[in-house]
Amino acid sequence: MASLLSKVQTLISANLHALVDNALKANSVAVLDEYIRQAEDNLDDLRDALVTVRGQVKTLKRKYELFQAEADQLDADIDRLLKLGKEDLAIAAQSQYNSKAELAQEYKEQWERQQVEADKLNEARLKLEAKLTTIKQEREHLLALLELAKSKEIAARTIRSLDDLEGVGDADIARAGEQIRARLDRADAKSRWRRPVLKLRWTMCLA
Repeated sequence: MASLLSKVQTLISANLHALVDNALKANSVAVLDEYIRQAEDNLDDLRDALVTVRGQVKTLKRKYELFQAEADQLDADIDRLLKLGKEDLAIAAQSQYNSKAELAQEYKEQWERQQVEADKLNEARLKLEAKLTTIKQEREHLLALLELAKSKEIAARTIRSLDDLEGVGDADIARAGEQIRARLDRADAKSRWRRPVLKLRWTMCLA
């Protein structure tokens, strides 16, 4: 699980501007295609892991609630037996109560730990899905840009990064480059704000 999250975090942290610049240097979207392939593979693994962990969360919560209910019932029985003066039976019930309460606590702790893991996986899934959507969109825009440059007979070697697009002497290409840059900036800003928003929503749900 930790290894998967580490790989996903690397993909999430990838610099979008650098990816696009590398594609421009190579005059090809191959570098973006490789990112997309890796992201999709890891996203599939992430979704599978999330389904598994959520299943575990549900099972552990059910077991906790079952043993806690049994412990609560035994606690009530102990009080009733003591009021009736049946101390021997109360002592026997106390032993059962201790066992049930201990199991309930163990399942509660396991449930809470797995819930934390499920939250981490889900947050990573949302971030990677957003990053993948952005890359796929910019791949198409970059293809159009490269085709535009080709149609205007601008040498590919003169375009090495988004910054270079400002000096190629062609308004259409410069404008296309700036649009790509603006979208990448927005995507980067959105990814930075996503986590605080998720935390706020989670806090509101708990309130």
